[in-house]
Amino acid sequence: MNGADTAWMIVATALVLFMTLPGLALFYGGLVRARNVLSVFMHCYAIACVMSVLWLVIGYSIAFGGGTSGYWGGLDKMFLGGINSETLAGTLPEVLFFAFQMTFAIITPALIVGAYVERVGFGFVLLFSSLWMLLCYAPVVHWVWGGGILANGTIFEVAVMDFAGGIVVHETAGLAALILAIFLGPRRDQNKPPHNPGMVMIGAAMLWLGWFGFNGGSQLAADGGAAMALTVTHISAATASLTWALWERIKFGKASLVGLVTGTIAGLASVTPASGFIDPMQALIIGAVAGVLCQEAVTLVRNVFKIDDTLDVFAVHGVGGIFGTIMIAVFGLGSWATQLGSLAIVGVFTAVVTVVLIFVCRAVTPLRVDHETEVNGLDLAVHGERAYDMTS
Repeated sequence: MNGADTAWMIVATALVLFMTLPGLALFYGGLVRARNVLSVFMHCYAIACVMSVLWLVIGYSIAFGGGTSGYWGGLDKMFLGGINSETLAGTLPEVLFFAFQMTFAIITPALIVGAYVERVGFGFVLLFSSLWMLLCYAPVVHWVWGGGILANGTIFEVAVMDFAGGIVVHETAGLAALILAIFLGPRRDQNKPPHNPGMVMIGAAMLWLGWFGFNGGSQLAADGGAAMALTVTHISAATASLTWALWERIKFGKASLVGLVTGTIAGLASVTPASGFIDPMQALIIGAVAGVLCQEAVTLVRNVFKIDDTLDVFAVHGVGGIFGTIMIAVFGLGSWATQLGSLAIVGVFTAVVTVVLIFVCRAVTPLRVDHETEVNGLDLAVHGERAYDMTS
């Protein structure tokens, strides 16, 4: 065990959890209407709790078990069987590696929340998120990071390059979000602005900070590689924020706060797969393009395809993660065939699993709330609480 690596990874693990609680919850919560903000908080918090337990029970074993199959890790590490505080994964205590990866298993299904807020059934959220994490996310983790089929030469001669989750996290969550939005159908009133842009900014700032653990921690060591990953992450986020705001100003005459911070998230998602391989100038290029590309993807999904992906999960995370994965090949750092082929394989797998799980879960619990609940807001109708006391 290396003490410096362990200390850094403890911090990184806390930072990635901080991305979901409270970062993502505040970012998404500020974007919805006041009558639905607590439901968003509830979704993010409950997902964090349930995914933590499932990751311990079987998720970690599926992703990183010692089985010989290239498709899943087996069951030998269920409940962390055979692992104690002295067991090592590289230079780290394996229980710490488990915890770090657990925070990724939390935030990935939590990202999908943005597609279905303001109209989804709470029971469906819990059931779908649980099955999706185990049957879609965990196998893809094994394929890419656990020595599986996209990394061990089974399909491609060259291993796929995805440093911190452009494919594993952002493509899977983005595609699942888009499919769920299609099945749910649009909200009955889509024209209300975010109820609290200040909350959105605070959440985005927390995500930005937490992303240093997300990308910097994926080096799994306290070294120059982690420092570079952290630096390029910051540069891409800052650049994408500026290009998003500039493009918004050119198109609409004004640059909004919500637009500026959405550009931050686009830059962070786009640099994630490449953050362990690129230099600051390449990060500048990724961020500059991401701010415009992801904004145009928002317009395409909303206005051309008429899909109510409420908080633009696919356009920002899905498109950003896919773009960053391709840029690894553009910069000559990875194989074109492997990068594009891996995106295609994971994309098809994610789509099939997501569609099947939607049919299964909605047969058990309602996918969408009734008309009255949607009109009155999920906070009071589903959870019996209000975010704000309007009488005081």
